[in-house]
Amino acid sequence: MTDYMKRFRLDGRTALVTGGARGIGLAACEALAEAGARVLLTDRDGKSAEASAETLRAKGHDVVAEPLEVTDPEAVEAFASRHPEIGVLVNNAGIARSNIPAEKMTDDEWRSVLDVNLNGLFWCCRSFGKRMLERKAGSIVNLGSMSGFIVNRPQEQAQYNASKAAVHQLTRSLAAEWAPRGVRVNAVAPTYIETEMTAYVYDDPTLMQHWIGGTPQNRMGRTDEIAAVILFLASDAASLMTGSIVLADGGYTCW
Repeated sequence: MTDYMKRFRLDGRTALVTGGARGIGLAACEALAEAGARVLLTDRDGKSAEASAETLRAKGHDVVAEPLEVTDPEAVEAFASRHPEIGVLVNNAGIARSNIPAEKMTDDEWRSVLDVNLNGLFWCCRSFGKRMLERKAGSIVNLGSMSGFIVNRPQEQAQYNASKAAVHQLTRSLAAEWAPRGVRVNAVAPTYIETEMTAYVYDDPTLMQHWIGGTPQNRMGRTDEIAAVILFLASDAASLMTGSIVLADGGYTCW
């Protein structure tokens, strides 16, 4: 008899989550830890990372916090060399900058988003991925966005949309290269998620109409809902999946 629930377990594996101090990243850390993984919770803000890790340890989870600046390829490589055992990588670190018309966007406003969302994600895939390839085993889950499929409105955010579309194509490219060598690479593409950063939408009826009125489920997503998809993709339950971009958007892209 097949034990399907065992396929979701991550016992004996070490998982790393970037940008894990809050939001989707923190929820992902809890989901992976609950499934039995030892979790390295990383964030550019070391104090926030440690505080979040302590909260999860108080729940009985095996979580260790370490600072990591994903935009520094040398720091990423040094981190990977210290932790060659990492078998699950969740590239969650990302930033969003909205309400910047493309024709008024500065070079720094463009580069800052691409540097974290795309470059930093690639540095992590490269450094941790090559060690997974040496072991012929590993699972990488990248955080894309429905913004990689559609153009959000009414806010202008060409650099964010472009970065997430690039993450999707990078995910497929790495998946195709690494599948024969035992490493899976997938991505989740969320809708608008309820976090401290998006709470302002409830005070803006026009923006709310665009965001929520354009979603068949008529609501924003929760961090735990995205963490559940991350856990699935990271686990052996998704063993046949690589190069997949899983939309978790409440139906937003249906309309």
